[in-house]
Amino acid sequence: MARNKHPEETVNLILDVAFRLFMEKGYEHTSVQDIIDNLGGLSKGAIYHHFKSKEDILDAVMNRMTAESNKLLAEVRDRTDLNGKEKLRMIFKTSINRPVQDDILTVAPNFHNNPRLVFGILHESVDEAAPIYIRPIIEQGVLDGSIKTEYPEQLAELILIAVNVWMNPMIFGDNVEKSYGKFMVLKQLLDGIGLDVMDEEMLARLQELTDIYQKAH
Repeated sequence: MARNKHPEETVNLILDVAFRLFMEKGYEHTSVQDIIDNLGGLSKGAIYHHFKSKEDILDAVMNRMTAESNKLLAEVRDRTDLNGKEKLRMIFKTSINRPVQDDILTVAPNFHNNPRLVFGILHESVDEAAPIYIRPIIEQGVLDGSIKTEYPEQLAELILIAVNVWMNPMIFGDNVEKSYGKFMVLKQLLDGIGLDVMDEEMLARLQELTDIYQKAH
């Protein structure tokens, strides 16, 4: 029975079931009771021992989905055969082309009425992703001459806020046309400081992801 599993196995079971239901029914249409009903005897108390709310379950589902992908981003950051600008271009492509992105946009809820989740994305972008993945690349680019800025920390934060928040269809619900406009504005801004790291392939992928989210919601 599920109740006899070790804590780690219990958490993994909850996340497996939640992910499947989020994919099948959508986050908004999946209740905690739905998850319980598919856990083979695990009690509501057991779930709340590990997670305070359905939002906490979603956070854990998405963290598990992105953990392996973040390893790929770290690998790009740590490469020794690319300069900073080349790494930044590759990390954009690696991030946007991750297969898990399709699942994230399918599983994700509508963020319009959920400031907690929006703040979570903002916090992760500024306090985790920017300093861990983007700032080191920009600082390398400054040293090797491929990136020109006196403010690597702020540039890293700006890029991540633009990509993860402003251009995020989960937050603003943009259609393909609006996504195109935002992409072009960010591209023009980056091109203006010599960071020509965004291309038509990325634009096509962004439009594809926007379309996936729109169809799922």
